[in-house]
Amino acid sequence: FKFMNKPKKLVFASLRTRSKSMVMGELSRGSSRPSSPSLQDRALKAGWLKKQRSIMKNWQLRWFVLRTDQLYFYKDEEETKPQGCIPLQGSQVNELTANPDEPGRHLFEIVPGCTGEKDRSALSHEAFLLMANSQNDMEDWVKAIRRVIWAPFGGGIFGQRLEDTVLYERKSGPRLAPLLVEQCVDFIREQGLKEEGLFRMPGQANLVKELQDAFDCGDKPLFDSNTDVHTVASLLKLYLRELPEPVIPFNKYEDFLTCAQLLRAYGDMERHRGDC
Repeated sequence: FKFMNKPKKLVFASLRTRSKSMVMGELSRGSSRPSSPSLQDRALKAGWLKKQRSIMKNWQLRWFVLRTDQLYFYKDEEETKPQGCIPLQGSQVNELTANPDEPGRHLFEIVPGCTGEKDRSALSHEAFLLMANSQNDMEDWVKAIRRVIWAPFGGGIFGQRLEDTVLYERKSGPRLAPLLVEQCVDFIREQGLKEEGLFRMPGQANLVKELQDAFDCGDKPLFDSNTDVHTVASLLKLYLRELPEPVIPFNKYEDFLTCAQLLRAYGDMERHRGDC
């Protein structure tokens, strides 16, 4: 960052307490470069990101590959040996508020050893600072990394395969749908069936985001009588919209249409029989 002549208040809060910036991959760096990931470790996401070696130095463009519990980075897409990796188990990923004096910087950080900690007032100086090309790209990376971090604790469900969520939650008892879906549907049935504009009027965006983050972090927030039903409906729509595959899977789509056509034909036949 070039903030030598800028007031301190313009520097991100997460950087104020840092006495130094950690070189990317230091946590996993030994005397040699990290070993290549196993072939069974499938890539969950890959793309270009910029990483910062130190506060006073330029950004480096690297090819990042997210796997089951590590974020690897390479010099380019063709490299097979990573330059370094960021361990994700027990970490936390945070979006950083944009600095109005430096537009176009879409920053997020990975803070080691913060899983389960709700207090972000004392961010570690060992945080890994990354920059995406766009706001959407940054949000996609944050979501994907959160899924990896929180999946072992029942979180990271937004954007996760429906089967994976249901299989995990069945460890706590029989379940046909994710807890979030059941909770939203039950609340909407109790509070929203007479609500005008249900599923059309948007909920409170900040509260939807808070609830999403809570479920993604493995929490199970409860709704009460003061919860806005449109917010709950928006949360449910968001969950369904972010599923990697629709509720009706692609390979069952034609079967679903055929079933619907048969039901319609049966209904037409029954109506014709009644007219006779």
